[in-house]
Amino acid sequence: MFVLMVKVKVKPEKRQQFLDVIEDDSICSVRDEPGCVRFDVLQDNDDPNTYYFHEVYQDEAAFAAHRQTPHLARWLEASQEVCSEPSQVTRTTSIFPRDYH
Repeated sequence: MFVLMVKVKVKPEKRQQFLDVIEDDSICSVRDEPGCVRFDVLQDNDDPNTYYFHEVYQDEAAFAAHRQTPHLARWLEASQEVCSEPSQVTRTTSIFPRDYH
């Protein structure tokens, strides 16, 4: 499995807009993309303006397909307004569990 760990910092005054658009991206990714296994959005316990995305795709081709979706385009456009700094993205390969299905 191909896994992304993404960290974003959100402008406090834009938090609700961020939550709306990232919920759309998360739900649409899992619902509409056969290659997206999981898309979690997590909020930092110590900083309510820091969020993490845990995105699991069957492989890099599934992630490439994700990059062509309208919901990701909506997120990328909104991120320019709602994020206070560039996202930090780490690309990883899942070792355990062996199978998410």
